[in-house]
Amino acid sequence: MGHITNAKSSLVPLIDRLNQYPIGLVDNEILRELLSLLFSETEAFVASQFPLTEATLSELCRRTNMDAEALLPVLESMADKGIVMDLTYGTETYYLLMPGVIGFFEFTFMKDRTDLPLEKVARLMSEYFHWDHEKGQAREFFGSKTQLTRSLVYDEHIPVNSEIVSYNSAREIIKKASYGAASMCYCRHQQEHDGKSCKKGAPVDGICISLGRGAEFLVRRGFAEKKSTGELLDILAMAEDLHLTHITDNIRQKPTFVCNCCGCCCHIMAGVRAGYYKGVNKTPYIAVVNKDKCDYCGECFTACNIKAIGLDRNRDNGNNRVSTVNTEACLGCGACITSCGKGALSLTLRTDYTIPPKTKRDMFAKIAWEKGRLMPLIKARIKKKLGLNL
Repeated sequence: MGHITNAKSSLVPLIDRLNQYPIGLVDNEILRELLSLLFSETEAFVASQFPLTEATLSELCRRTNMDAEALLPVLESMADKGIVMDLTYGTETYYLLMPGVIGFFEFTFMKDRTDLPLEKVARLMSEYFHWDHEKGQAREFFGSKTQLTRSLVYDEHIPVNSEIVSYNSAREIIKKASYGAASMCYCRHQQEHDGKSCKKGAPVDGICISLGRGAEFLVRRGFAEKKSTGELLDILAMAEDLHLTHITDNIRQKPTFVCNCCGCCCHIMAGVRAGYYKGVNKTPYIAVVNKDKCDYCGECFTACNIKAIGLDRNRDNGNNRVSTVNTEACLGCGACITSCGKGALSLTLRTDYTIPPKTKRDMFAKIAWEKGRLMPLIKARIKKKLGLNL
């Protein structure tokens, strides 16, 4: 299959390059084994030479010292794998190296593959993204003040005294998108190859939504299927029937995806459940329990995808147990509301809401600043703007 055989030496420049992104990859033996399966040796070299901004074929030829005839098939292979994104503007094609997360790790399981030992890759990814505090990747993903992702609210559950803004509504985000597609859920597909299945019965295929130019790339390369706005809204409705949590980019303008996440498969939900309560930006709302209506049936426990609802141990009510919400953890998504047959759950405005950054560039700049990685981004953009030799 042409994968890297000497991961320890060949992958160091690639890992160094990937770690220039605001969200990097913690270097360990599991990561190196994963990358050795996903990249050929030539692909790893080419990836290590990418600038932080988009690059044309001619620019990449200069950086790699490869001629176009040799380099173009490599770039085509990398785009088919989701390692590189190719986007055409006018008559010119630009190539962008994808980060590991959110990027080519997800794309690996967003279509059926015959070029990889998927069971082995799935097992390694489960090990790598096990969100305990010792392995380090959790801190890399969730450790900055500015989050990479945020939750969206179920529109019908917002308080009557509150007006939802469009960027907090999955429906409005989809309606405003120029292009939309649906794909496999990377997490469920990866977990499936690791011998597990979704406890909520959520589908693997056609459940996660991509938007904008990125969605066009995913459709062109076979990772997703183009969908109409109505079809995407139907996917949202199905996700809400299954009590899934909507997750998107932590930005206000032109989010690029809406994932529909369960607590048993999703790596992001697993991170919050592991205690990274500030790892996902929350909605302006928070769930509350009406103690007079709650009969402690437990339905909300399984509906909540981050285990933010449990027994109220501080209530002195004899033998009548009631539920309570962990306010530090609750995402305010509303996935739990309709699970309660007694109508004991509702959403209310939270007091500590953080407005998302305006654009993806703003978000990445903030994360890079918080991680001490802002200078490479600034230098790359200055070089690009001034037309300097990349």
